[in-house]
Amino acid sequence: MAQHPEEYREDMNPDYLAGQNYGLDGEQYEEGAPTAYDVKDVRELLPGWKPAELKEVVILPEGSRLQQGAIYIDLRHLERGEFKARGDMVAEAGSRLVPKDRVGYDTWNRLTSIGARE
Repeated sequence: MAQHPEEYREDMNPDYLAGQNYGLDGEQYEEGAPTAYDVKDVRELLPGWKPAELKEVVILPEGSRLQQGAIYIDLRHLERGEFKARGDMVAEAGSRLVPKDRVGYDTWNRLTSIGARE
């Protein structure tokens, strides 16, 4: 039996799946996701990085739901440092979010150290 009658379901649960880790999972978004090499404004944010290094930095597509509890950094705001996502967060338009679990240890440390210097 349904929790709420059909005609009231949307009103009673407006954000039905908020906080759930459904949607694009790591392998799906990594396969089709751009890298820092593919996005011109990100290449400009990371001067001195070689093309091979930029290709290792996966950028989360805009509109993707962030994984609850996962760690991210926004390349447009490196000075803010890394943050832990809540289940209701999405990659906003204009953001350049990098998921920590999709880049190598050395690359992540390099990204976070840039923000620390600014």
